[in-house]
Amino acid sequence: MPETGVHARVDPVHLRQRLAIEAEGEAPVFGRGRTRFHPENSLSLHQLLRRTLTLTGLYQRGQRNALDIRVHRREVALTALPPALDGFRVLQLSDLHLDSHADFPDTLAERVRALEYDVCVLTGDYRFRTCGSFAPAIEGLARVREALRGSVYAILGNHDSIRMVPEIEAMDIRLLLNEADGIERAGSRLHIAGVDDPHFFRGDNLEKACADLPPDAPSILLSHSPEIFRQAAACGFDLMLCGHTHGGQIRLPGGIPLITNVDCPRRFAAGSWQFGDMCGYTSVGAGSSIVDVRFNCPPEVVIHTLRRAC
Repeated sequence: MPETGVHARVDPVHLRQRLAIEAEGEAPVFGRGRTRFHPENSLSLHQLLRRTLTLTGLYQRGQRNALDIRVHRREVALTALPPALDGFRVLQLSDLHLDSHADFPDTLAERVRALEYDVCVLTGDYRFRTCGSFAPAIEGLARVREALRGSVYAILGNHDSIRMVPEIEAMDIRLLLNEADGIERAGSRLHIAGVDDPHFFRGDNLEKACADLPPDAPSILLSHSPEIFRQAAACGFDLMLCGHTHGGQIRLPGGIPLITNVDCPRRFAAGSWQFGDMCGYTSVGAGSSIVDVRFNCPPEVVIHTLRRAC
């Protein structure tokens, strides 16, 4: 990896581990990570799903569904939120998989261009595959970044390479690698921390990410997967934003997901949840994995409006 600011910010052992795992190539279908089954790595499963959907006449419909990106608006009450941050809006984009479909980056860019928000956060997975070239994903992200304004924070997911960091940060996107930063408004500060992928690479280091966070200040954790919700709540975060699950992506009628690919209770796999004093939200994602289709699970971008708890 070429010399970049990453070397100064990332623990050398962490960097060696991340690069060594990436060098192994396509991740296995079974074993490793927090779950024992990784369907995103099964090329035979990809082909089977595409053929089945094509034969049943559902493939094009599923592709149209995957480009029908919804805007989900929600309010979240935080006890530690100071008056100056009441109404602060966080736009969350997750699981973009920008090289899954040629039209997707421009479709996403147009969907977010006119939205009103104060900060944007990207919660991982910019590439479709888990190895190989990431150039198409970077090119797609650049098209989306042009439609975003103001500060943008990001973390890496299980599909992403740490080698992507310099090119992503060249777009004026602040990648949080077990780090924290903050945003000032009228003398009050909102802290945003982010960890490396906890699902497959298990590169999360919450101790490092929250080492400099004041205990009484409002804080948000960005984690690609919800699987570290217990540890995050114990660290005192007020809000945890994550993704990874796609909400199942292909759901049965009634919204029942076939698979969520996380090692945690299903209630943490999509939408709003609470654990102890910490609020959480797991986005179903804007993009698609394995195949570029969605059924009974529309893609989304989310605007979280922070409110002072009464």
